[in-house]
Amino acid sequence: MSDQEQSYHYSVIARAIALIDQSDQPLSLDDLAAAMGMSTAHFQRLFSAWVGVSPKRYQQYLRLGHAKSLLAERFTTLEAAHAVGLSGSGRLHDLFLRWEAMSPGEFARKGAGLRIHWGWFDSPFGLALVMGTEKGICGMAFAAETGAEPAMADMRSRWPDAEYVEDPMALRSMVDAAFEQRGETALHMIGAPLQIKVWEALLRIPSGHVSTYSEIAQSVGSPRAVRAVGTAVGRNPVSWLIPCHRALRKSGALGGYHWGLPVKRAMLAYETLREDAASGKDGARNQAALAAAG
Repeated sequence: MSDQEQSYHYSVIARAIALIDQSDQPLSLDDLAAAMGMSTAHFQRLFSAWVGVSPKRYQQYLRLGHAKSLLAERFTTLEAAHAVGLSGSGRLHDLFLRWEAMSPGEFARKGAGLRIHWGWFDSPFGLALVMGTEKGICGMAFAAETGAEPAMADMRSRWPDAEYVEDPMALRSMVDAAFEQRGETALHMIGAPLQIKVWEALLRIPSGHVSTYSEIAQSVGSPRAVRAVGTAVGRNPVSWLIPCHRALRKSGALGGYHWGLPVKRAMLAYETLREDAASGKDGARNQAALAAAG
């Protein structure tokens, strides 16, 4: 598949997911296909190939009860995950990541002396801004809810003294690997010490599973600092790859999300579906859980 075809498919799936998420009622396959300017059969094949299930199944996973069912069925105890070796320094369950964190001194310099390449890319969750250094991806933002200019301003404010160079081609291979979950993606983490610990904890939550803010606080040795941990989760600069969308409140509520709750809901649904498809589940148990939680 050419880069142009791949970009087009990203765009179609992103628009379809956005349309599904914005609708108060289930959308028929015919209506979705028409909105994408495709035949019903072509759209069904493309959506199912990319997401792993049909548009109808995807909409079932976007119901409001999805987060609660995840918390009940797929809660991850981070201490147990750490005990079996799912840490940020190694091979991380579903994503092949290697990452290096800046020292506290480097972080304090606010990016001075650092060259950061950036570019805009289509993604399954809308337009994505990706930034990276010579060591790996250091920033990923989603503009579907916030808009492009605020997303750019937000990311640049994190490292105000860095040199920024628009160069999407320098990032293309890493971006493709990140969204397709193949190959190895290098990360260059730029954050304060507590933030780095929280982000490492997030990396221990497997795809298709969730944890809670209080569980994350416990796992980093700060059980009473739930609010500070929540702030660190929200300041994660590499959304999706560092899965802050997998953090929920104890009640099963989604909590906040820096790039908009519709994006968080889409990410959770997307991951759950792909996990079920990979494991060969027929979805019956999850549909029953959704019905009970809805």
